[in-house]
Amino acid sequence: MGIEIRHATPNDAPAACRLLRRSIEEGCVPDHGGRPDVLQAWLGNKTTQNVLGWLSSPSNFAVVAERDGDVVGFALLNQAGKVPLCYVRPDLLRQGVGRALLRALETQARAWNISKVHMQSPESASGFFEREGYVNAGKDKACFGLECDFLWKHLDAETVPARKRFCNCSQ
Repeated sequence: MGIEIRHATPNDAPAACRLLRRSIEEGCVPDHGGRPDVLQAWLGNKTTQNVLGWLSSPSNFAVVAERDGDVVGFALLNQAGKVPLCYVRPDLLRQGVGRALLRALETQARAWNISKVHMQSPESASGFFEREGYVNAGKDKACFGLECDFLWKHLDAETVPARKRFCNCSQ
C-alpha cells in the first residue's frame, strides 16, 4: 500500500483541504448527485482557513494518510467522540486507507478515555463504516442538506452489539 498515517500538522491544511474537496466532489457523487445547492453547502466550510482552525484546535485530533509525499486521506476526531471528517482520495478507496485512518482515530479516542465514537455519514460511505464495526442507528438530517446515517461504535466491545441504540438504556 505504501501509505503512512501520521498526525496532521497546520502545514497540512492546504493539502487536506484539497483532498476533502476532491473526495466530496468526485467520490460522493451518489450522495450529492451533482446538485449545485447541496455540493456548495457541503464544500462551503472546506476552506484552507477552516482546516487550519480544525488542525490548530486542542480539542481535535487529526491524521493524514500520505503516499509519496501526497496527502491521500484525512480524518478528524474531537474530544466529544465525534468523527466529523474521514475522507480518502477517490481513486484509493477500498485499499485500506480509510481503515488505517479510523484505527488511528480510535486509538486516540481510547487515549482520551472515550468509549463511544459517533458520526454522521453519507449513505454511500455507511457500508464501509459498518464493516469497521460501526452500528447504523438510522437516518439523521445533517450533512449539508443530505439525509445521512448516524453511526456509532463502542470501542471497548469485542463485537458489535445487535441493537441500534446509541445510549446505554435498555428500552
